[in-house]
Amino acid sequence: MRDFPEYLGTIATDLEARLDALLPTGDAIAEAMRWGTLGGGKRLRGFLVVESAALFDVSRDRALNTAAAIECLHAYSLIHDDLPCMDDDDLRRGRPTVHRKWDEATAVLAGDALQTQAFAILSDPATHPDPSVRIALVSALAAASGQGGMVGGQAMDIAAETAGRMLDLVEIRTLQALKTGALIRFAAQSGALLGQSDSTARDALTRYADALGAAFQIRDDLLDVDGDEAAAGKALNKDAQAGKATYVSLLGVDGARQKADELIAQAIFALRPFGTRADALADAARYTISRTT
Repeated sequence: MRDFPEYLGTIATDLEARLDALLPTGDAIAEAMRWGTLGGGKRLRGFLVVESAALFDVSRDRALNTAAAIECLHAYSLIHDDLPCMDDDDLRRGRPTVHRKWDEATAVLAGDALQTQAFAILSDPATHPDPSVRIALVSALAAASGQGGMVGGQAMDIAAETAGRMLDLVEIRTLQALKTGALIRFAAQSGALLGQSDSTARDALTRYADALGAAFQIRDDLLDVDGDEAAAGKALNKDAQAGKATYVSLLGVDGARQKADELIAQAIFALRPFGTRADALADAARYTISRTT
């Protein structure tokens, strides 16, 4: 049986090397971009790109470019999320956040540059020789990361802090489907786009990713309550301190765990059309609710 964390680490190593080659060097903004992107992280989103692409016999080399693009986009979101005007965090992956190591202006600009770097990578012919595929990737990532996706979810999260009431479960699901789930959905769908698959396969991967993304957020909520701060490399218990509603605060610890288990079962069920070829994606789903960071 495959050791999944080890396999995830193997792809993370390949992805780290690709990011190192694709990211710029030479000035403070470039160094801040590299600081915020390289040197850690599970690379789960990148993993989903590589493994979903493998279902359609897309080469690892080509998939790594798309994986690097989503990791750049994700890194931008983390750099901005750590800023004082957002979550105001001092640590990320056990290291000073970008605005603490440099300053707020550098962090804003480094995040901006990483966002545009993601689309530069996707639009490069090295990512796929067919321009229609590259356009589809650019369009899908723009939709996942913008006002109708991750940014919209972030805005809802900020608004909730001053709403004068806690969000209900439906609102939490909507918020997290945008803030966290949209990029995970793109990661899984991108393999189908790279492989120019039919809609049946894309729909199956979408169902998988939606369930996985929701379970991922529930696990994050649980780790914020009972995780290890040293292992996480960042401050914990911030949601409770801010009075935010989460899956845990609304369902309780046991209820949240049960819901995450149900979602992972749904995710694995969605992979049935791919048979054993999707075993690594199923392993990723199981890992999502057992991880400690």
